[in-house]
Amino acid sequence: MEAKEYIGNLVQKAKVAQRAFENATQEEVDVLVKALGKIVYDNAEDLARRAVEESGMGVYEDKVKKNRAKANIIWNSLRSKKSVGIISRDEEPGIVKIAKPAGIVAAITPVTNPIVTPMCNSMFAIKGRNAVIVSPHPRTKKCGAYLISLFRNALTQHGAPEDLIQIIEEPTSELTVELMKAVDVVVSTGGGGIVKLAYSSGKPSLGVGQGNVQCIIDRGIDVKEAVSKIIQSRAFDNGIICSCEQSVIIPQEMYEAVIDEFKAQGTYYVEDEEEKNKFAQGLFPGGIINKDLIGQSVQKIAQIVGVNIPQDRRVIVIKENNENKKSVFRKEKMFPVLAAFTYGEFDEAINIAEENLEIEGIGHTVSVHSNNKQNIEKLGERVKVSRVVVNAPCATTAGGSFNYGFAPTTTLGCGYWGNNSLSENLDYKHLLNITRIGYPIEGVRIPTEEELWG
Repeated sequence: MEAKEYIGNLVQKAKVAQRAFENATQEEVDVLVKALGKIVYDNAEDLARRAVEESGMGVYEDKVKKNRAKANIIWNSLRSKKSVGIISRDEEPGIVKIAKPAGIVAAITPVTNPIVTPMCNSMFAIKGRNAVIVSPHPRTKKCGAYLISLFRNALTQHGAPEDLIQIIEEPTSELTVELMKAVDVVVSTGGGGIVKLAYSSGKPSLGVGQGNVQCIIDRGIDVKEAVSKIIQSRAFDNGIICSCEQSVIIPQEMYEAVIDEFKAQGTYYVEDEEEKNKFAQGLFPGGIINKDLIGQSVQKIAQIVGVNIPQDRRVIVIKENNENKKSVFRKEKMFPVLAAFTYGEFDEAINIAEENLEIEGIGHTVSVHSNNKQNIEKLGERVKVSRVVVNAPCATTAGGSFNYGFAPTTTLGCGYWGNNSLSENLDYKHLLNITRIGYPIEGVRIPTEEELWG
């Protein structure tokens, strides 16, 4: 069957299902959304095992945690939100908002997150009474298809059309491109290439940019606590999450104490130039990221690059020279590796972060460990990113958590800086059409031309 015919069949079934579902009540919608999240929560271990075995990357225990945590936080965020009928009345401007479906959503899934991303996008789509067709990465097509089969069974059990959620079972680039052309809106979570394809599909697209989170340690903080959070984040799932710290920028006079704390908490520190070159050549041969090492452990990396590292090390920290503007360690590193920089004044720390983001990751996220609100907000004003995460493990915070206000998601927009249409976290609201009723504003006083122009 040709790609156009195959995708046409999926889209036609999705249209039939979506039309049957578009008049569902808020209660009916939320029952389904909850059921999808509960499937991933209840099957967290099995789904994590399938993802690790098929992709060959990441950490089983971390994927279990991620499956449960994302199911929890996304359902908690969605359960109280209105997405059917009148969703708000703003009396002052006289505007009433009515939510309506976007239609058919294409959800492009990365190899690094084959379970939680389709869960998240399916929950968002169903919350808006849409249908969704998932295009998984070819390397994780089996666990993706298994997950969608569980979702379809749940839809049927709750009396909803099973074709509200479908998947390309044998994904190819040709099928993905054809899908993007045929739907109403595209959600593209993955590498820069697939996001560019989404934006060139001719359909409205919600894509994300590249991560390269810069982490600044400010003076006057609890070093032990900050280092613990950074390591926890950098080591999580062997560093494949786009929002985990990539570089740590440390005050000069604190550098030795901070590095000693990193060592005490399980990192392997590299400052010898010969050893640094081994890591550079192994992790970025020819200046390009080594795809075979993405999501691999410190021990696997050490074996490949030819360096002896103790078995209890969880993260590699590599000392970097601020003057080395072309270092590959300034880039995004999708493995548990951190670059370490030093700074004098806080403005210099911001400059280093900006320089690294200009190489990769502009628009995404920075993190800071600080008790100085002035410095935190100066950072926010200066750096071209969509999120500034304060005093937290960035990998498990930027995409939403119970004690931070970022919308729970797996798709983090990077704004126009990152060539994205979103400068916030993707949410269900982005998969809605909104009709606005405008009532006359009573008693409004229209200013005179003199008052306007003086």
